[in-house]
Amino acid sequence: MKDAHIEKIETIVVDLPTIRPHHLSMAVMRNQTIVIVRLFCSDGIEGLGEATTIGGLSYGDEFPEGMKFTIDTYIAPLLIGKSATCINALMAELEYQVKGNQFVKSAIETALLDAQGKRLGVSVATLLGGAVTQTLPVLWTLASGDTEKDIQEAQELLENGRHNTFKLKIGRKDSNLDIAHVAAIKKAVGPDVKITVDINQAWSESLAKQGIAKLQDAGIDLIEQPIIKTNFDGLAKLTQYFRVPIMADEAVGTVSDAFKLAKIGGGSVFALKISKAGGLNNIQKQAAIAQGAGISLYGGTMLEGTIGTVASAHVFSTLPHLEWGTELFGPLLLTDDIVTKRIRYENGVMEIPQGPGLGIELDMNQVEKYKRK
Repeated sequence: MKDAHIEKIETIVVDLPTIRPHHLSMAVMRNQTIVIVRLFCSDGIEGLGEATTIGGLSYGDEFPEGMKFTIDTYIAPLLIGKSATCINALMAELEYQVKGNQFVKSAIETALLDAQGKRLGVSVATLLGGAVTQTLPVLWTLASGDTEKDIQEAQELLENGRHNTFKLKIGRKDSNLDIAHVAAIKKAVGPDVKITVDINQAWSESLAKQGIAKLQDAGIDLIEQPIIKTNFDGLAKLTQYFRVPIMADEAVGTVSDAFKLAKIGGGSVFALKISKAGGLNNIQKQAAIAQGAGISLYGGTMLEGTIGTVASAHVFSTLPHLEWGTELFGPLLLTDDIVTKRIRYENGVMEIPQGPGLGIELDMNQVEKYKRK
């Protein structure tokens, strides 16, 4: 097989409407902006990738317009003309030449893996060592900001069987109001339904000690990133103090972060996200560190569309232990999509596409409809 080289990298910004406002501690999302990466190779194969953040610059230091600029201005010239099949070498070059920009690197690696999978006629999961499952459990986030609406939404989803585990986003309001909101929902759905509470770094360490005690008493099953991501020692103290598991999310961004947190016991669960890790291969490295330290795993999301969600699903499917399931519900939050076939969700799980590469393809009419003019 003649070696294929990269001929062109194209980026497209699309704005997709959401089914409802989505409340987080740092922002309220009313649509989702996605940067699509199309990587064209000399053998006629196209690889797809996605870079997606939450709430512009309110979540982190990468944002859609900046990610497009970074790829177009710096990364595309660096990669064009190079072998499309030497993925590890290309990612090592990016790591050397481009500092940070983890979301962008994840999108590029996804596109390279998608193209290579199509080239070889195998899935991305196969390229990563092979899947141990073809479905993944998926929870749903109740984030309307209204207690009664959230209870109604949860009960409807339990009745129709689409989800049986939920996450609640808090941190924007007074902590007592937030905790009352959470406790009411937990009481309404019952003790058999698992509830994760994500504070999104909104509490101080002292407030977290008080708040987590009340959430633990309310029967909450998992507490996600209660304090600022840079306070590793504080996260370790909370993990050791409370019975309810504490999950590191924003804190466990890179492979290095995973090692440092594992060393001090900063979190009994790690939330894995391809974007913050800088790619799919780094997820497997983080998972190996967690496994060695006895830390459980959770498949996280940046509320990506279908491309990023499926990429995450492929790497998560290769992990032998994903004790806390996933939150890969991003496409369900959107009123429409830009792929020819949407992901299937039912009975609390998602079905992972099984075709070559990611197993999905763009609907260019839909891309044209939603791309930013």
